[in-house]
Amino acid sequence: MVEPAETPPGRADFTVLWPITTRWSDNDVYGHVNNVVHYSWFDTAVNGWLMRATGADIREFPEIGLVVETNCRYLAELGFPDDVEVGVGLERLGNSSVVYRLAVFGNGAAEPASLGRFVHVYVDRETRRPVRVPERIRTALTGLAVLGG
Repeated sequence: MVEPAETPPGRADFTVLWPITTRWSDNDVYGHVNNVVHYSWFDTAVNGWLMRATGADIREFPEIGLVVETNCRYLAELGFPDDVEVGVGLERLGNSSVVYRLAVFGNGAAEPASLGRFVHVYVDRETRRPVRVPERIRTALTGLAVLGG
């Protein structure tokens, strides 16, 4: 049996919409934003938002979030000079990991151009052993919309 297509989240499903301006170099030979750029936007939105939400430079924490999984589903083309916003939502907060749900919206569109998933596992900067998600980050995550998986 074929499962019905999942209805993608819309802008209203996200409490955080991180703005990004496309660059000339984001376009590929086919005239649209190259697929790998979406992954860069996910990384930029999550880490930029974390820095703003915690009020700290997360690069200076003794615990660091390593990306252990990402994925992306492409729904519509984007291109330079589009303005995009990356919706950042929370799928799951564990002891040492955070699973983010992401959506890229182009030029004020209600429907996403891509959907993503991004997993951070927190480790000690020196030993690289898993540690609890830092409290400043846990506190910031309470402000994210919770989106199911």
